[in-house]
Amino acid sequence: MSMLTVEECELLTDSKYRSYITQVEKALRSFEYTSEWADLISALGKLNKVLLSHLKYPVIPKKVTIGKRLAQCLHPALPSGVHLKALETYDIIFKCIGTQRLAHDLFIYSAGMFPLLGHAAMSVKPVLLTIYERHFVALGRHIKPGLNGLLLGLLPGLEEGSEYFDRTNLLLEDFSDAVGPPFFYTGIWECMLSCPSVRLCGATFLLNHLNKKQSMEDQLHMVGLDIDLMVASLCSGLQDSSVLVQRSMLDFLLSAFPMHTGQLTKADLGHVVEATLNVVLRRDMSLNRRLYAWLLGTNTSTPAIPVPSGGGKGRELQRADSSSTTSEMDLSYFQARYSGVQITQI
Repeated sequence: MSMLTVEECELLTDSKYRSYITQVEKALRSFEYTSEWADLISALGKLNKVLLSHLKYPVIPKKVTIGKRLAQCLHPALPSGVHLKALETYDIIFKCIGTQRLAHDLFIYSAGMFPLLGHAAMSVKPVLLTIYERHFVALGRHIKPGLNGLLLGLLPGLEEGSEYFDRTNLLLEDFSDAVGPPFFYTGIWECMLSCPSVRLCGATFLLNHLNKKQSMEDQLHMVGLDIDLMVASLCSGLQDSSVLVQRSMLDFLLSAFPMHTGQLTKADLGHVVEATLNVVLRRDMSLNRRLYAWLLGTNTSTPAIPVPSGGGKGRELQRADSSSTTSEMDLSYFQARYSGVQITQI
């Protein structure tokens, strides 16, 4: 028998609540005799009927068992009809228990919901997003313990061409405001490091929210709370098996950490350089072009970059100087910006 809270013990003195427990147990037993997906919809309908008739009680009996059954009903192999019925049950429960109890019981209900978006049918996605908007955004900073799981669940909605791209993007921005951008982007980097399947979507989010007119010093929240984590995640993305992921991460490097800015330490820059050079093995022109643009400072989208020469403090070689050839400028940039650490990596 699970441990009861003080509030639950007090409710046990109420005969109507005890009857509520009995009805929930009966509804849950109907799940044990299901043999096909239609039986699951029927069992969920019985459970919903019991919950709706006892909305005055904010404490859901047998909540752990209910959470497990709902998670089972969101299995990818089941049809969208079962998923929609299970989401209806979630919505009823969240309306009943309120924000504070949802924050306390987040681990019970998130296990089934968070992984759903990536494999959900088109008819299921808007319902799921509505539940996030209605109940989870209101959690505010209390979503922090489950943020990484939430991000892993929402980032697949940022696939290019997705019908719900904008809605998912706005939802992620709401969660960023709720927990604070530095904490939020730390979660983004953690997810990209640990889960290769969301790296492309994570890189898409980063590129869409990076202000290319500002330096990274003006938007340090995107680095997160752990720069070592960000560097490790960058390196893992640059070495990913997907060309699209590598391309996106190189685009991020070009815009966020141009070589001439010196915003990364020598050690971190050495790790990043070592990771970027692996893209040469792809023999992909789109990757090589981005790599050389980053290494040699030939990104045409950036303004002229001053490169100090060895002839005195006041003398500078501008990359836009018409008197120098492209190869001379690239060589000057390379010699001026690369230390022994980066040369060793190359």
